[in-house]
Amino acid sequence: MPVTRQHVDEQCFNPDTALPYELRLHDFTSAMQDVYDFFYDVNAHLTNKGLDRLEDMLRKANLSGTLSDMITASLAKRSRVLTQNRYHNGHPDLIVKGKFANDSVKAGDEGVEIKTTVRKGGAVDTHGAREQWLCVFVYQVDNETEPVIDRRALKFTEVYLSRVGVDDFRKNDRGELGTRTATPHKEGLQKLRSNWVYLDVESEDKGGSQEGL
Repeated sequence: MPVTRQHVDEQCFNPDTALPYELRLHDFTSAMQDVYDFFYDVNAHLTNKGLDRLEDMLRKANLSGTLSDMITASLAKRSRVLTQNRYHNGHPDLIVKGKFANDSVKAGDEGVEIKTTVRKGGAVDTHGAREQWLCVFVYQVDNETEPVIDRRALKFTEVYLSRVGVDDFRKNDRGELGTRTATPHKEGLQKLRSNWVYLDVESEDKGGSQEGL
C-alpha cells in the first residue's frame, strides 16, 4: 500500500470551544494539515528509496518534540495575536506579538504552551507546574502493522486547550539523571479536557481515556 496523505476531519472540532488570543478553529485545521502534508511528502520520498518512514526512524521523544515545534510554527504563522517565542526553550511557545523585546522571553506570563503526546486524554509531562494556557495535541502512530508498508499515517485524535494553574499538576519522581517533570493530575486533566478543541470521531473514547492519571 503506498504512503497516504492524512486529512483533518473538520466535523471533529468543537464549535463551542473557548479559544484565547483570538485563535480560530481554522488555525488548528491548517496547522494539523501542515503536519500531515509534511509527513506525506517526506515519507513518499523515503519509501520510494526503500527507506523507513520518518515516524519509524525517530524516537518517541524526538517525534513529539518535532510535532510540537511544527504545530507551534504553523499556529504562529496563522495567528492574529500570537507569534513564536524566539527564546531558546523559552516559555510559553506562543507569545503575544510585540509584548516582549524581539519577541523573546525566558518565562512569559501571556501566551500558549504547545505539547504533543500519544497518551489518550492529554496527560502530558511538562518541565514544571505553571499558571498557563496549555494546549495538548494527542496523536497516534502505527508502529506495529506488518508489513511496514501497510502502516497507517500519523494522525491527531484529540486537541485540548485550557487555562491551568500550579495546583492542577502533580510532581513526578526524578531519577538520578532525570529532570523533574510535572503532569496534570486527575482534576487538572478534567479542567484541560473541559475545553476540548478536537476529538476524532473514530477515537475509542470521545470523552478521553483516563490513561496517565
